[in-house]
Amino acid sequence: MPEWLYDAGPNGDWVFVLVTVVMGGLAAYATGSAIAATWRPRWQLVVYGFLIACAVRFIHYALFHEPFIAPRSYVVDLIVLIAAAAFGFRVTRRRQMREQYDWLAPGTAEQTARRADL
Repeated sequence: MPEWLYDAGPNGDWVFVLVTVVMGGLAAYATGSAIAATWRPRWQLVVYGFLIACAVRFIHYALFHEPFIAPRSYVVDLIVLIAAAAFGFRVTRRRQMREQYDWLAPGTAEQTARRADL
């Protein structure tokens, strides 16, 4: 990751992947899924994304001695986490709509049942 984009130490790429993408991404995915499962609006992804990004920045600071107040790094973390949360939201909302409103798209329930029987 370029220095001008993300403030990190000597192992910055691995730390970014481990903390932001894996740990933070899974937390954001679960958050997006929970927001969709409780039928909350999509804008709440941004609110919870800010909170998860703060937690991810703290983990970077506490465990890997990276700067805590680094606006560029925070924005990069925020973009990755909101994308993961939006993906979790989309997957869960799609499943909900398919299960609850399958009668709106005729033929899809039968096709799904036929694929499950194979």
